[in-house]
Amino acid sequence: MPPIYMDRHDLPGVTARDVAEAHHADVKIQDKYNCHALTYWFDEERGNAFCLIEAPDKEAVKNMHDQAHGLVPHQLIEVDRNLVKAFLGRIEDPVNPDADQPLALNESAFRVIMSTELKEAALLKSKLGAAAFYDAVRFVKEAVQAKIEKHRGSIVGKIRESSLSSFTQASAAVLCAMDIQAAITQHTIPGTEIKLQLNIGLHAGTPVTDSPDIFGQTIQMAKQLSSLGPKGCIVASSLVGNMLKHDNVSVTSPILKILHPHDEKFINQLAGITEKSWHEPLFDIPYIVKELAVSKSQLYRKTIALTGYSPSDLIRDYRLEKAARLIIEMDGNVSEIAYQTGFTSPSYFSKCFRKRFGVLPSDYARHDA
Repeated sequence: MPPIYMDRHDLPGVTARDVAEAHHADVKIQDKYNCHALTYWFDEERGNAFCLIEAPDKEAVKNMHDQAHGLVPHQLIEVDRNLVKAFLGRIEDPVNPDADQPLALNESAFRVIMSTELKEAALLKSKLGAAAFYDAVRFVKEAVQAKIEKHRGSIVGKIRESSLSSFTQASAAVLCAMDIQAAITQHTIPGTEIKLQLNIGLHAGTPVTDSPDIFGQTIQMAKQLSSLGPKGCIVASSLVGNMLKHDNVSVTSPILKILHPHDEKFINQLAGITEKSWHEPLFDIPYIVKELAVSKSQLYRKTIALTGYSPSDLIRDYRLEKAARLIIEMDGNVSEIAYQTGFTSPSYFSKCFRKRFGVLPSDYARHDA
C-alpha cells in the first residue's frame, strides 16, 4: 500500500469554497502524479488547511498541488492511516450529496490531546505482584475507555499504564478528565488499602507542525504535563485554558491546574532537559540550574509548585522508574543498569532502589512473573 502524506497550508482569508475547489482541482489531475487526494480539513477561523494524500513520495504531492492550484504546502509529513483516523475521525471525504459540485468542508483538524499516566507503576508492581498489578491496570483501562467514549473522544492506540486520546472540544476533554479521576480515586485495590493515582495532561494543537510526527508537538507536551504533574492531578496547558474561556466554560476543581504560559515554558524546558540527560552521571541540580538559567532557589520553588517533587527527588525517581523498566525489558546485570541510569555506584543504586520499591533490583524482575 502506498504511503500517505499530510500537508499544511496556511491560508488566511481563504473560504471553505476556495479550499473545496482546490481539492477538486487536485482530484482532476491526481492520476498524472500517481496520487490519490483522499480528503482535507479546513479551519476558516485559524486560516489553515490540511490535505491527506496517497502518493509515491513527497515530491509527487508538491508537484500535483503546484499544477492543480499553485498552493504549495508549508509543511509536509508522512503519516500512519490508523493514527489519522484515530485522531481526526476519517481518512476520506464524507459522502457528497452533489457529485457535480466540490464538497466544501469547514471542519477543523485542531484537537485537544489527553495523556493519562498511572503514577508509580513500578512501585505498584513491587507492592502488589504481577497478577494484582495487571488487574489494577485492567481496571484503569476500562475506566479510561468508558469515560472517553462517554465524552465522545477518540482513543489513540491501546490503553495500558498510559493512554492518548483526542477531542474536538476543550470542555469535553476537561470534563472527561474529571470523570476519569473521579472513577480512579474512588477505587481501592481489592484486599489492600491502596488507591490508584492517575495523572492527566491536556494540550491542544494541529496535526502538522515542525515535528515529523502527526500531532507530535502536542502529544509531547500533553505527555510532559501528565508525567511531571503532581500526583492525581489534571494539568492543562494555557492554550486549553484559553479555549475554555473562549467557549465561556468555567471548570474549577482542586485537582485541575491550568498553567500560566511562563510555567508551561518551565515545564517544557525541565522535561526536555530531563529526557535528554537523565542517564548522564553529571545530571544534577547545578546542571539544571545552568541549563535553565535560573537560581537554585527558583528551581526548587517552581519545581515543587508545579510537580510536587523537589528537583533532586524528581531526578532520582525518574532514574529509578527507568531502571525498573530496564530490569524487566533487558534482564540485565544490575551494575550495568545502575550505570546506564546515571548512578555512579551500583551499591548506592541498589540502596535507592530498595528504598523506593521495597525490593532489591536483583529481585524486582520476579515481580513480573
